[in-house]
Amino acid sequence: MKKRYRIKKNKEFQEVFQRGTSMANRQFVIYMLDRPEQPYFRIGLSVSKKLGKAVVRNRIKRYIRQVFLEMKDDIMPRKDYVIIARLPVAEMTYFEVKKSLLHVLRKAGALKRDIK
Repeated sequence: MKKRYRIKKNKEFQEVFQRGTSMANRQFVIYMLDRPEQPYFRIGLSVSKKLGKAVVRNRIKRYIRQVFLEMKDDIMPRKDYVIIARLPVAEMTYFEVKKSLLHVLRKAGALKRDIK
């Protein structure tokens, strides 16, 4: 993902946590904040050390980024998303991660259209 599509600064994360809305399932928590002035969406990832060592955490982040890259045309623009991975994600395959992430995005109303 390009740099402009990422949330990196702690201040930006905190703003999404404090002013945004959240939705969750067993594997992910998603915080969303409207940004009417920006024409695209941005994502921030939070994967705790409780999930595993660096290799596992980086794999989880790659999976999440790949899902957003594949679904970029279907995800609502003009928003910031912060995705927090929970413990069950550590043992999931890419396709399970994608299915779970789509479920929570659908629940949050972050998709332009219904995707199976």
